[in-house]
Amino acid sequence: MKRPIIYIAITNHGFGHATRTAAVAATIQKLCPEVLLIIVSTAPRWLLESYIKGDFIHRPRGFDVGVVQKDSLTMDKATTLEKLLEIKKNQNSIVASEVNFIRQNRVQLILADIPFLATNFGKAAGIPCWMMSNFGFDFIYRSWGDNFREIADWISDCYSRCDRLFRLPFYEPMTAFSNTTITDVGLTGGSPCDSAAQIRATWGITAPTEKTILLTFGGLGLQQIPYESLQRFPDWQFITFDQSAPDLPNIIKIGDHKYRPVDFMPICGRVVSKPGFSTFAEATRLGVPIVSVTRDDFAEAAFLLEGISKYNQHQILTPAELFDGNWDFLLQPLQKPLFSQPIAKDGNETIACEILSFVGC
Repeated sequence: MKRPIIYIAITNHGFGHATRTAAVAATIQKLCPEVLLIIVSTAPRWLLESYIKGDFIHRPRGFDVGVVQKDSLTMDKATTLEKLLEIKKNQNSIVASEVNFIRQNRVQLILADIPFLATNFGKAAGIPCWMMSNFGFDFIYRSWGDNFREIADWISDCYSRCDRLFRLPFYEPMTAFSNTTITDVGLTGGSPCDSAAQIRATWGITAPTEKTILLTFGGLGLQQIPYESLQRFPDWQFITFDQSAPDLPNIIKIGDHKYRPVDFMPICGRVVSKPGFSTFAEATRLGVPIVSVTRDDFAEAAFLLEGISKYNQHQILTPAELFDGNWDFLLQPLQKPLFSQPIAKDGNETIACEILSFVGC
């Protein structure tokens, strides 16, 4: 029996897509250890390894830009457009190079989250391209006005060639996929690696859960966090992965790449985050409340904030309340979810089982 080989392409945008796709890849590997995973991503290998425990091939290639940002909230639209036009101009050589790699490695299936050129790889290589996401980048760019219309049309056209879409919760309409087989799935994400007691002991975390707060703003970090406001909460503990955070007695900085935000969520009373699917999904899977901030310039944010309003305890702040305030919101009660029915949390397993069924494992 030949070994199943899956090519998994991940957008160049931030760390969130890499972690949610890696969680699915890890589930595939757990259910079928003989599968060969080829992870095609510019995300650092340590990030992928924090989710995928077994072996995999890491092919560091990027086929899109997502949104060029200097930190987790500040976008550079002009540079984004410039880089997208460059990819469009070079698309034939990019496709040819990847198709050659896919054929040489006898890949049976492409899973993409959600670089648009991946569909062209599939068509040219003669294998299916399946995608997983809650939004397409055409939707993001289209909301930025006329300058982006032509590039958004091109990307929508690429997405229309997708053979199957696993549509994650908190989704935009995804109209580019109108001719695609769409399967709605539950939340994806990682699970904590250690027990709450182990995490507390390892990191010396002694504050009660309701006074332990996780601050997580994605791989790009955030310069505007008003850390000085945290000095108003001396008996609380704040956990951050931001190595540039000040050395305050109530801030615990996590620098060990083995650990991920999800590992700390069970000991926290709230997760303070920008709108991001992976953080929202992992917190909601674990039932940990989310504090987030509105973002008028990123079209996906409205769907994400609506999603946590329905399915998780939450607080939604204005940017001024988060970045210029005294953080009194930590003392305010949380909003209850609007829906009493819990959301499905089986996205990893659903996607993994469909893929393994297709490749015959």
